[in-house]
Amino acid sequence: MIILFLLPSLLLLCIFINIYLKHTKMVDHQRHIHMQPRKGVNVMVMHVDEENGCVSVKRSRPKLLFFLTFCSLLSCFLLLVPSLFSSPSSTFSLIYSYEGEDETLLNLQVPLCSSVSNGSICCDRSSIRSDICMMKGDIRTNSSSFSVFLYTSGDLLTGEEELRHEKIKPYTRKWEPSTMATIDELTLISKKSNTSTTHKCDVYHDVPAVFFSTGGFTGNVYHEFNDGLIPLYITSQQFNKKVVFVILEYHDWWIMKYADVVSQLSDYEPVDFNGDNRTHCFSEAIVGLKIHDELAINSSLTRNNKTIQDFHDVLDKSYRPRIQDLVQEEPEAIRESENPKLVIISRNGSRAIMNQDLLVKMAEKIGYDVEILWPDKTTELAKIYRSLNSSDVMIGVHGAAMTHFLFMKPGSVFIQVVPLGTTWAAETYYGGPAKKLGLRYIGYEIGPRESSLYDEYDKNDVVLTDPDSVNDRGWEFTKKIYLDRQKVRLNLSRFRKHLVRSHFFIMAKRNQVQIT
Repeated sequence: MIILFLLPSLLLLCIFINIYLKHTKMVDHQRHIHMQPRKGVNVMVMHVDEENGCVSVKRSRPKLLFFLTFCSLLSCFLLLVPSLFSSPSSTFSLIYSYEGEDETLLNLQVPLCSSVSNGSICCDRSSIRSDICMMKGDIRTNSSSFSVFLYTSGDLLTGEEELRHEKIKPYTRKWEPSTMATIDELTLISKKSNTSTTHKCDVYHDVPAVFFSTGGFTGNVYHEFNDGLIPLYITSQQFNKKVVFVILEYHDWWIMKYADVVSQLSDYEPVDFNGDNRTHCFSEAIVGLKIHDELAINSSLTRNNKTIQDFHDVLDKSYRPRIQDLVQEEPEAIRESENPKLVIISRNGSRAIMNQDLLVKMAEKIGYDVEILWPDKTTELAKIYRSLNSSDVMIGVHGAAMTHFLFMKPGSVFIQVVPLGTTWAAETYYGGPAKKLGLRYIGYEIGPRESSLYDEYDKNDVVLTDPDSVNDRGWEFTKKIYLDRQKVRLNLSRFRKHLVRSHFFIMAKRNQVQIT
């Protein structure tokens, strides 16, 4: 009850302060320009008289400052009065109100549409990377019209009534209009239908469906993992393989290439949406894939706190049976060697290491067993996985093939050679994600003399001295100059330091010696 008596006094006090300040401003007709005070120095206020242009400097009124401070303290006291005369529970409620709100905000990270009622469609379009739609109820595909229908009953209807109409392109590069223009669009339609109306169902599935596209940049190994497989894992892992994948722009070669991985995510054969004209029926569906970051998984956004290391475990299970056969085919000398294994992912054409032969000889002298890997679209992934998963160090020049760092064991060393003009991309797409996997990452940024561009441009040209300014001109300049026309000639004496330290790190780890 005390607060009821104090509030009028507080209100009158605030009104008095407001009138006083307004009165002062009207009488003086001055604009105040406050100078930044130094510690231990009284606040000075510069007054500029707009009428005659005179400037004077005065000390601020200490009595007024004291008065305002007193009012502030009194206000804070009055705000706490209710807690002083209330029950302990209400007191804690007031004191910890902000803490509770923070926890609520953290909980709000749960994605939209995480809970969908039966007979409804919910679409989450809040992400810049991809759209996700959830459907629950009587779901039926119609590939001829690129539609997925959700039917709900309506006994009093004479026909069908459309309730909701959504369009979605189930691909994870939403922010790239040119790419998304090539992706097939699905129409999701919710309808009320008369119970007497029959809808043919050719194949009934008693598990949920996940719809996604393997169009876009599929064909590039980076995009196959970043835009496809990792988002597919993020989206489907909650179902524990009890899920059917419905694929738009289905490619037989993609299925063959990633069959081992897909089989670890689903116990069922994928459905070719474009090529299968049958009506497939589901009781639950997710249309689109969830994507977190470049070749990474944010555990706080997954139901079971999954990380990129969990995805690595999926790859390990996928290729383990085949690897057991490959191991038997390896020469005995390789299997028994105790030297650290170094794999060089080699390139032809642009961004090739021009003195690779000398690099190999130097590495062997340091004490490595060196393997040169030439991956292409026809290379069996299990063989690449075996080479890298059994390696201690991987070296490669920035490019899509660096995606294969995902095949390495956590604790291994990944040395990415970073050509001119690719520093940001190298760190963003491979360096940062490699560290999240638990690799010891080294980004070796070459100098101008280590680039073949040094032979084409004057040593003071911005192409060599300021690559960022060239990149600022646009992607076409980056691609034309730094990606398509640049090769690397390593400064071996400089590069050797990284190989020696990596060798020391690997041997120390084997001997369980801590390295800082």
